Amino acid sequence: MTEPVKGPASYFPSIEKKHGRPIAQWQELIRASPLTRHMELVAWLKSEHGLGHGHANALVAHTLAKR
Repeated sequence: MTEPVKGPASYFPSIEKKHGRPIAQWQELIRASPLTRHMELVAWLKSEHGLGHGHANALVAHTLAKR
């Protein structure tokens, strides 16, 4: 039996379905951004790419945790 996905990664299937980009592509955008602070990146994803707060927050949290 497989453990259910928890944390920010639990949003990934719905992010890919709703916004049509793979998670790796979102992570590349975040890493390439000159912004470095969590909430700056969240605001940028919301304003420039149309993500909702939860999806943007999940992507940023997961990406920054891997830095």
